Amino acid sequence: MSDSPDAGSRTVKIMTAAEMRASLERLTGELIKVHGSCADVVLVGIQRRGALIAGQLREIMRSRLKPDIPVGSLDITLYRDDWTAGNIKPMIRQTDIPFDVEGKNLILADDVLYTGRTIRAALEALTDFGRPGRVELLVLVDRGHRELPIHADYVGLRLDTKKSDRVDVLVSSLDGEDGVRLVPGT
Repeated sequence: MSDSPDAGSRTVKIMTAAEMRASLERLTGELIKVHGSCADVVLVGIQRRGALIAGQLREIMRSRLKPDIPVGSLDITLYRDDWTAGNIKPMIRQTDIPFDVEGKNLILADDVLYTGRTIRAALEALTDFGRPGRVELLVLVDRGHRELPIHADYVGLRLDTKKSDRVDVLVSSLDGEDGVRLVPGT
């Protein structure tokens, strides 16, 4: 991620790496409370940061449960309703769902829930892989401002924002650190 030179001075750290880890630990506990041994649970993260968050959840679950929870990643680029507008050149990422989703409790993971359009696209993309028994949504940050009737079942942090604000979830494998920051808009 890159910020403009003056954006760094306005950036507000919302969640440290330790707080992010604690939030993921709590979300894992909620999943186990609802799904018990999670025998019929699969995790699918929306590319990019949602997929990385799903991987982190899997590692936490791995330390608490046997057997291992299957995890996959989903690219929603071609299912978005805005990529044909203007001069947007979509970057296609890999979808990797190496397991059967049919009848499973599928936990769809993403970093930030905002308008709901990303989740709508993800739900449409998932239909290409079968029919899960149930789909639940897990997000690290819910920042409000929904345009579609979509809600998260599991939320790490609810954050009041203005539409002009930007919420960045940082993941160490991409950004060199874990955490969440808010860049106030105008």
